[in-house]
Amino acid sequence: MSEAQRETLVFIVSGPSGSGKSTLVKKLIEVPDMLFSISCTTRPPRPSEKPGEWYNFVSEEEFRRRIDAGGFLEYACVFGHHFYGTPREELDRARAAGKDLVLEIDVQGAAQVKQKLPKAIGIFIVPPSREELERRLRERGQDSDGEIERRLERARQEMTGYRQYEYTVVNDNLEEAGRRIQAVAVAARLSTARNQARVEEILASFGGTDR
Repeated sequence: MSEAQRETLVFIVSGPSGSGKSTLVKKLIEVPDMLFSISCTTRPPRPSEKPGEWYNFVSEEEFRRRIDAGGFLEYACVFGHHFYGTPREELDRARAAGKDLVLEIDVQGAAQVKQKLPKAIGIFIVPPSREELERRLRERGQDSDGEIERRLERARQEMTGYRQYEYTVVNDNLEEAGRRIQAVAVAARLSTARNQARVEEILASFGGTDR
């Protein structure tokens, strides 16, 4: 059985804002045969964003049409303003290409995906401390004090859900954390369950074995 014929693995990466998950996702998709899942959102693009890179931008009407058609693995209305979702077609795209899929989504979205894809592999990115997370958020220079406090409280709430993930990566050192998240992908691809058909083929060349 060729690599392209094997079951597509789905990696879910979550973590609080400021934990460094987007940077670590970039490290993860450096692993060969990884495909990043492009999310769909109703919010307008930021000046630095290009459609089809991290997000596809659609109208609320179009988003709701896709919901009604069952077109999302997961979706949510964030802070009561804009919708975000993972299109099912991203999984189809990965399967057609014979690649594994990486989703960068929040804890609630991860739970939805796990219901539909129980074998999906969850990786939770953890900041080294509340103080360090606050420092990172303030260094951005993008948020008011009130917004930072809101993000810190949301981070606390999100981190209580880390147990639903198979792996955790503490991002205390970016280079080391990058190696850790890549190691998760390598280990998952070496699982006996994923390689069983190939090993059975090799075993058959020896004449098989008693069961």
